[in-house]
Amino acid sequence: MARRARPTLLAVALAVSASPAAWGQQPEPRLGYAFPAGAQRGAEVEVTLGGQHLDRPAAVLVTGAGVSVAVGRHREPVGGKKLQQLRQKLQQVRQAQREARREQPRGQRQRMRPLDDPELRDLIHGMGLDEVDVQAFFELRKRRNDPLGQINAQLSETVTVTVQVAADAPPGPRELRLVTQRGVSNPIRFVVGQLPEVRAGEPRGGEPEPLHATPVVVNGQVLPGDVDRFRFRGRAGARLVAAVEARGLTPYLADAVPGWFQATLTLYGPSGDEVAFSDDFRFHPDPTLGISLPADGDYVVEVKDALFRGREDFVYRLTLGEVPFLTGVYPLGGAADSPTAVTLTGWNLGGDQATVATGLPGVLEVTGAAGDLASNPAPFVRGALPEVHEREPNGEDAQAVALPQVVNGRIDAPGDLDLFRFRGAAGEVIVAEVVARRLQSPLDSLLVLTDAEGRMLAANDDHEDRAAGLLTHHADSRLELALPRDGTYLLRLTDAQRQGGPGHAYRLRISRRRPDFELRVVPSTVNLRVGQTRPITIHALRRDGFAGPIDLALVEPPPGLILSGGRIPAGADRVRATLTAARGVGDPTELRLEGRAEVDGQPLRRPAVPADDVMQAFLNRHLVAARAWVLAVQGRRRGWAPPRLLAPTPVGLPAGGVVELRFSVPPAPELAALKLALDAPPEGVAVGRVEHGPLGLSVRLTIDAGAAVGLEGNLILAASVERDLGERGRRAVPLGTLPAVPFRIEPAPATPARRAWFAPRATPVR
Repeated sequence: MARRARPTLLAVALAVSASPAAWGQQPEPRLGYAFPAGAQRGAEVEVTLGGQHLDRPAAVLVTGAGVSVAVGRHREPVGGKKLQQLRQKLQQVRQAQREARREQPRGQRQRMRPLDDPELRDLIHGMGLDEVDVQAFFELRKRRNDPLGQINAQLSETVTVTVQVAADAPPGPRELRLVTQRGVSNPIRFVVGQLPEVRAGEPRGGEPEPLHATPVVVNGQVLPGDVDRFRFRGRAGARLVAAVEARGLTPYLADAVPGWFQATLTLYGPSGDEVAFSDDFRFHPDPTLGISLPADGDYVVEVKDALFRGREDFVYRLTLGEVPFLTGVYPLGGAADSPTAVTLTGWNLGGDQATVATGLPGVLEVTGAAGDLASNPAPFVRGALPEVHEREPNGEDAQAVALPQVVNGRIDAPGDLDLFRFRGAAGEVIVAEVVARRLQSPLDSLLVLTDAEGRMLAANDDHEDRAAGLLTHHADSRLELALPRDGTYLLRLTDAQRQGGPGHAYRLRISRRRPDFELRVVPSTVNLRVGQTRPITIHALRRDGFAGPIDLALVEPPPGLILSGGRIPAGADRVRATLTAARGVGDPTELRLEGRAEVDGQPLRRPAVPADDVMQAFLNRHLVAARAWVLAVQGRRRGWAPPRLLAPTPVGLPAGGVVELRFSVPPAPELAALKLALDAPPEGVAVGRVEHGPLGLSVRLTIDAGAAVGLEGNLILAASVERDLGERGRRAVPLGTLPAVPFRIEPAPATPARRAWFAPRATPVR
């Protein structure tokens, strides 16, 4: 039998004595954009992926079917020592030019060519220079000399890939993740389209770029100072659609204000006059125009940033032509157990009626069509409750509703009021919730609950739903109230901005509490080394008063992957757990996480949706859902035994006391310099003495007397060692974390307490 490797803390502290590249968690690859951000079915395109820490790319992971990617060249930023070497080499090229010029007769001497002149290519190559690096040098110099230029380290590297889209690939968005030696990147959006696609050229002094045929999709990139203009032929009466997708490709730019590329769209007619302008579509930041062209002739469409900014990640897709475009569906939902007839509204649709089939409750997408072309999708809800339609007029004569019920309606005109009445009993907790903005309706709802005599009991305008990570204005209303007495109650629904129209649709749920929850797991990509542990965060989005604990479990995990601290305590809205890779798992793999709870004695299971916690404009944070939760494990595929707590969990932490934790870790001289600290500790808990001996690793915790008794959660112990860097002094090198330790703060003991959590007979795992 082969000898097993001896286990060590964090796989011998991730090779404490090894090269610095092996210490701790390396900077992970980070993608900021893909350009072009899409391709037509059946096409092959060269795509630039831009970001940071993209060295040694190996592959690209793609969600969905019909798309394959081949990895090409990585281009790293020119800087530091490499930049200095390039300067010196180019100075040698310049000196060689001078010497050659001096050898020419005075009257025949030519002017010295600039260093980026293509005719100097042979001379530059003769100096041992790489043309790609030389070009990068001149681009960097140009950017630094340009007052509009923005040097951004987060976008400083690129990888060129070739994307092949199958002719039968389902149209729609995909996610691309770059696989490198450092791990797997975050996802970036890429769209498979049906129309022919072109790539915008460089702006030429404001001269519009000709588009030889429509419909077409133009892939563009707004750099500093850019205004992209395109000329196309239009005919009188044509129902033109011009739609920009920009924020839809890159929802948030953490270092930009506002937090996304705010595209504007302007249409100029044959005479040069402005025909139409858009900087959004309803509440969507991406602009869309639908217009009947007034005359035959050449039209110009213009795309730019509203604030005249520009960067490499200001990427857009402009759809232009007489294409189907769906502006809405009505109703916004229907019962899951019966087909629902819906009315489609929009431009260039082949028909205005469709039927949504039965199926499982949830949100799905509905599309229109014109011939073989499908429109953009619109969301539709299959509901689990009985459904009715709002009846007009009901502004004074309230429509009776029997609980529980979902009302499908709309605010038909500015100032319209929809009124509903229901009966309730004293003490009943009633929930009234509008779903409209979350289904792309422009309605900004306002709910007011009164008793039969008109006395107001509750009102709400906006209610935040963290599950809707792309919304920046949460305009849907929600009320929850224990009814004061038996009787009839009135619920009034209006638009808070006194707007209205056929598109202002809504779904209004009126029911007793229906306790439930959703889960989001962050980050959407987890990179580990064999033997390493990494924290993840699971957010609980609780519904209708559900406050119970939620047990978390991996669904069919790969061998050797361990989830520690997999429980969200009662009432908590999140927990930090850890994943440990006890051994390699081969290629990057997709993970699934499930939450299990009990509601009124009935089991409830909900999947955890992968997401990334991103920042908007330095302040607001959003949970942006991803299509897959991806795990990548690096290192040798031999088995490791990760550190293990020698104690039952949750560990009781007595307020005002001391607790000693022991972990199964074998002796290792390198660990004498190990330091442990609590990462985001609960208030009042601190790390004291840390020792490593024959019985394992011992960690003493001190708990303040004022610590919150009853508090539950996980302790995350972050490990580091101090390294001697010679002339640069000493520096703490992070190594990762120990597996999460579930805890509970207990009341102070009657006598001074020191509790040692270890098994006397336990021996280190070998």
